[in-house]
Amino acid sequence: MAQKKAQHIPAGSSEWQEKFINCMMQRGKKSVSRTIFADAMKILRDQGVKNPEEIFEKAIRNVIPNMEVRARRVGGSVYQIPVEVKPKRQLALSMRWIIGACRGKKGKSMAEKLAQELTDASNESGNAYKKREDVHRMAAANKAFAHFARYNR
Repeated sequence: MAQKKAQHIPAGSSEWQEKFINCMMQRGKKSVSRTIFADAMKILRDQGVKNPEEIFEKAIRNVIPNMEVRARRVGGSVYQIPVEVKPKRQLALSMRWIIGACRGKKGKSMAEKLAQELTDASNESGNAYKKREDVHRMAAANKAFAHFARYNR
């Protein structure tokens, strides 16, 4: 039986932070991604935040979606069916939305945009949190089609 390769997580870094860094990485440039994340934490510390890692985790938790809509074809029509989001996908979506919100802004460095978005998300505002609210609103609006969820593809 093949052994699972031991993961190397640098000191002072959590598993979520490493996933976030990997998610933010473009073209295999992990060192650039790690630098951006470290700079964002430094910016948060400079703004007077005692524990920026706590802000990061709170931001991720606030953006995590519980429900989403999935397109399902039933009898020739396509319905938007609300479904619960699995835990792994919840984390992936929240990280993707925060990074997407940062990349959507213009005029600042990525570290500054990331620090701002993390602060906003931890305060339940900002583009990533708005995206979560939109997804939940869409799921609530299509609750009438929830009975189609039992039909498998």
